[in-house]
Amino acid sequence: MNNVPIKKLMKWFKDMFGKKQGIRIGLYGPPNAGKTTLANKISMDWTGEPMGTVSEIPHETREVQKKEKVVVRTGNKSITMNILDMPGIATKIDYEDFVSMGMQRKDAQMRAKQATKGVIEAIKWLEQVDTALVVMDSTKDPYTQVNITIIGNLEARGIPIIIVANKLDIEESKPEWIKEAFPQHPVVELSALTGNHVEQLYEAIAKHSR
Repeated sequence: MNNVPIKKLMKWFKDMFGKKQGIRIGLYGPPNAGKTTLANKISMDWTGEPMGTVSEIPHETREVQKKEKVVVRTGNKSITMNILDMPGIATKIDYEDFVSMGMQRKDAQMRAKQATKGVIEAIKWLEQVDTALVVMDSTKDPYTQVNITIIGNLEARGIPIIIVANKLDIEESKPEWIKEAFPQHPVVELSALTGNHVEQLYEAIAKHSR
């Protein structure tokens, strides 16, 4: 051991104990953009198990949901991913909005409180993400404060971004809006619900992840 150069010894320790157990993929976006639907699709494709519950009521996901060691194969590459399905990011959460959707006032107030906590948690997790999938609803105008804030925070941290133009299955889908809004980042058009074009997402992750 005394004859082993210190640099070589340090490299050996790094190789043995410093390897990541997979790239951490964070799914970010506003509520109801389809993050959990996409997370479920990826997880089902490669593990046979879903990740979370989907609902038409915003902020169904209020805590970070994790799926570790998901091995994705695309082309001649194999990628081990730890998927992090983040709560939806919103600039304003009002319990009255949940009441208007049929929830009881007490339940609506609790949901709003948990959703606010979820937004804070999602932002904290930015420090742990290797690559971000920013999921946007391609039937809506992408020029929103939420989308711009998410992209800006990721760019400031130097985190690779892949934008997912979701809901391609809906007739009103206009993914070109998203491409025009954020031309500095790769955009993958897909339907998380039907799985259409999801293979292109796997290819993009293999190409752009760090």
